[in-house]
Amino acid sequence: MKTKLLCAAFAAAIATFTVSAQATELRLSHQWSNKDVRHHVAQIIADEVAAADVDLEIKIFGSKSLFKPREQYKPLSRGQLDMTVLPLSYAGGQQPAFNLTLMPGLVKNHDHAARLSDSPFMEALEAKMAEDDVMVLVHGYLAGGFVGKDKCITKPEDVVGQQTRAAGKAFEQMLAGAGASIASMASSEIYNAMQTGVLTAANTSSSSFVSYRIYEQVACYTPASDVALWFMYQPVLMNKSTFEGLTQAQQTALRDASAKAEAFYLEEAKKQDAASVKVFQNAGVEIAQMSAEDFEAWRAIATETSYKAFVEEVPDGQALLDMAFAVE
Repeated sequence: MKTKLLCAAFAAAIATFTVSAQATELRLSHQWSNKDVRHHVAQIIADEVAAADVDLEIKIFGSKSLFKPREQYKPLSRGQLDMTVLPLSYAGGQQPAFNLTLMPGLVKNHDHAARLSDSPFMEALEAKMAEDDVMVLVHGYLAGGFVGKDKCITKPEDVVGQQTRAAGKAFEQMLAGAGASIASMASSEIYNAMQTGVLTAANTSSSSFVSYRIYEQVACYTPASDVALWFMYQPVLMNKSTFEGLTQAQQTALRDASAKAEAFYLEEAKKQDAASVKVFQNAGVEIAQMSAEDFEAWRAIATETSYKAFVEEVPDGQALLDMAFAVE
């Protein structure tokens, strides 16, 4: 009798081990530290999925530990990577339409960004992702602004003759069209360039301005507020076939976790802009505001430079632009 009980217990243990051994593990890659908002978004998904107890585990590889920042989309599309948090414009080489997700004047503020994410414009971009076997789990935009070493930058005339660093090709085209001289470099190089006089103005994200201590080198900061020129779409993406290969319960858990992460992402993005203002104020830097009129003046220049170039380079570029502009 005792032998039979032992055998039954052993069989149960083997069965339990087998089930746990079959639990699906997904690998999520991103380029940021574990203090970054984009890591927190990924962590929410991982934690919520774990709490759902559906035999699904998400393992996060941050700080470029699995793939280089600009080399994540291709392995994702091939199923060599399961998930990523990625600035979609990084994949503009594979899908030129994605360059529209880092375009000056396309997004006015965070709430407008959220409406864009839930529009035919985003559906069109998601259709292009689907061609690459990629899907969106979490929509999210981060904003940015301008700094000036000697003066405030709010309108196009303010950059005439300035040595300026811009975030992305489209912004360089627009700023050059406004009369600025362009110096291309990574955001991590802005501080030294300001310090040595190579730059007199720069454009990047709110979080980069703070993390790279740019407030030590400038006289004025124009942050993202009710109106901002710089918005970059940085979603959580997943390989579509991998998602479809999950059980119904796992898919549901992942969708629910992603919805919670997306709500957090939107609110946290707004907080980052406000927090950056406090940091610059505490450093004695003047804070300027871009008006709606300033925004429209920049957009007019973008129409003749960045937008024009995009339409010339992308076959359905005008249709995509029209869909984006249709979102109020």
